[in-house]
Amino acid sequence: MATNEKIFATIQEVLVESLAVDPDEVEENSTLVDDLGAESIDLLEIIFNIEKKFNIHIDREELIPSSLFEDAKYCQDGKLTPDGLEVLQSKLPNADLEAFKANPLVQNISKILTVKDLVAVVESKLEQQ
Repeated sequence: MATNEKIFATIQEVLVESLAVDPDEVEENSTLVDDLGAESIDLLEIIFNIEKKFNIHIDREELIPSSLFEDAKYCQDGKLTPDGLEVLQSKLPNADLEAFKANPLVQNISKILTVKDLVAVVESKLEQQ
């Protein structure tokens, strides 16, 4: 089984290749969108390359639980409700949602995804194998 450090190094490599960033820019707490400049199409490529490198499948819901946005209990007027934030935290237990909670706009959900979140998802997938 790959160690946390090996998983991070592989993900770092994928991000450097996909986003043309310097390896030093890719830190555990770097956000993919705000810190590393990823766009929606980049996220698809990144996930595909991570899946290929680790021989796993990552469901989009595991990274961005968009099903929350379709339920009025969890999403109203383009923002996650307190219940929605609670469910989001349970689905992304490693995510730091503090800044997002101040203005939980659905359109900003992709901005919370960090390198650490990718590492955690890969670790979880590898443990299940």
